[in-house]
Amino acid sequence: MNRPAAFARWYGAGPLNLLALLASFALTGYAVQRLVADEPLKVVIWFVGAAVAHDLVLLPLYSIADLSARSVLSRRREPVPAGRWINYVRVPAFLSGLLLLAWFPLILRLSEPYEGATGLSIDVYLGRWLAITGVLFAASAVALAFRLRRARHGRSSEPPPEAGQET
Repeated sequence: MNRPAAFARWYGAGPLNLLALLASFALTGYAVQRLVADEPLKVVIWFVGAAVAHDLVLLPLYSIADLSARSVLSRRREPVPAGRWINYVRVPAFLSGLLLLAWFPLILRLSEPYEGATGLSIDVYLGRWLAITGVLFAASAVALAFRLRRARHGRSSEPPPEAGQET
């Protein structure tokens, strides 16, 4: 019997996948050990707070935003092809939200000691975040326009998604 095929049947993926998974667990364990060693209570409070904030605040917000985008674009006279088009909105919104989440104290000018400690101004972060967000959405719109153009002219390697198809 072929050992790699038997392993893949037993595990569900190849040995490289298992190796990568074990390496990621080791790295995560090291990071948790380093964090918990200094201030375990703060880490637990942060983790629980992040889970509660995501599940009770962020998940409903981005679910409503996603449903709103689908509703608005599905009511157009010339509808956008259903299916994967929503990812051209989701990806830049996700990346922009991730940047906002990581840098919100500086973007919203809530970080008082930052300028005194570093000598750098916090006045530029809002403008730069808005510029990055604009570039992300513009690049996504250009990519969608190219995809729709290829689909109309029959040059697409993949067929355009059918109405009602989901990803």
